Amino acid sequence: MGQTEPSGSEPARRPWATPAPGRLVGRGHPAGDFLEAWAWDVLDEAPGYLRVEATLPEHVKNPRGQLFGGFTPTYVDLVALFTVRAGEDRSVPRTIRWLATTNMRVDYFEPITGPCFVIESRREKQRGRTHFVSTRFLQDSELAVYALTTMREVDLSRTIGDA
Repeated sequence: MGQTEPSGSEPARRPWATPAPGRLVGRGHPAGDFLEAWAWDVLDEAPGYLRVEATLPEHVKNPRGQLFGGFTPTYVDLVALFTVRAGEDRSVPRTIRWLATTNMRVDYFEPITGPCFVIESRREKQRGRTHFVSTRFLQDSELAVYALTTMREVDLSRTIGDA
């Protein structure tokens, strides 16, 4: 997201980091491309808050034409990551903040049938490098999925694997 590598090295090559206006992410993000997140509309964004209208691509549907439950956490994880960073000016280069998901709980209430649905996500609490995010999926204005995600900012100066 317009980020630079630590210690002043070359800017990170992240083509998705500068999305078109009104979009969450540009093309080139591995999970974002799989979910076709480059086509999602950002409905509202503020510090620690994000509301998007997401699409339901054919390849993430189960045989009944609903969002396959195993792909739901992919949506949750991607949106929660962007929620932690929501409200920041993405056009300004800055130091990378790597977030690692340390816990996720997903509750399913109604099927997501698309073609579009709303995802609303809020950072409920930040304590130091730990962020706690709630995410709600709304299908036709009805709560369909509720998720809680804990993420930790990784200290990039330390050895890989040390959160």
